[in-house]
Amino acid sequence: MAPCWEGVGGGVNSGFLQLGMKNSTWGRLKKRIRILLVDDHPVVRESLKMILQRDPNLKVCGEAEDRGQALKLAVAMKPHLAIVDLTLKNSHGLELIKDLSHRCSDIKILVFSMRDEALYAGRVIRAGARGFVAKQEAPATLLLAVRRVLNGDIHLSEKVSARVVSEVARSARTATGFSVEGLTDREIQVFELIGGGRGTQQIAAALRLNVSTVETYRARIKEKLSLKNAIDLLQCAIRWTSDPKH
Repeated sequence: MAPCWEGVGGGVNSGFLQLGMKNSTWGRLKKRIRILLVDDHPVVRESLKMILQRDPNLKVCGEAEDRGQALKLAVAMKPHLAIVDLTLKNSHGLELIKDLSHRCSDIKILVFSMRDEALYAGRVIRAGARGFVAKQEAPATLLLAVRRVLNGDIHLSEKVSARVVSEVARSARTATGFSVEGLTDREIQVFELIGGGRGTQQIAAALRLNVSTVETYRARIKEKLSLKNAIDLLQCAIRWTSDPKH
């Protein structure tokens, strides 16, 4: 099954058409979505706030310039999303991403950086981020990435998405074994579609289910397979799907 990650590539216009779904994660959030900005340049943070304010559902709840500040604010403010630069004051963004993934697993992470996406995209996804946007991109691309990540999808540029899928697949094949025998038939179907690179909305459409139902299946699968987060789930699903013996 060819990987087809929802939210990877596809262009800005086609992406915005997907975002109006009433039963998406984005649409079900009743309060304004809280966003934590982590960048060591105040001018960049101010520019990010101006871009994000174009959507009335988005609210910047905190700003940090280094790893320590970011972790404290993440615990205190409980943001839905953290937008993180890879170059931070006295620290590296990759370490912060790993910390947030382990300590605040409910927070989704989007990287916004001047660093080379081709070099870092796979690394940030493995660390726990859900997307990468280069600072050279247009503001509309950033807003699109924010919505895709909040919807539970992965956002990467078209030029690197296929390579990153291959990297994740290779790393997943080296993971320790696990058993899927305890999964129900429907959970197996969802698990296989995750391994094929499908996002939550794509799985819902393929199986004719509500997005909330798919998210419930995802949570049950993680619990049954003792997986900590969405990245672990993706890697195990890719490994299982790519194994000809299953």
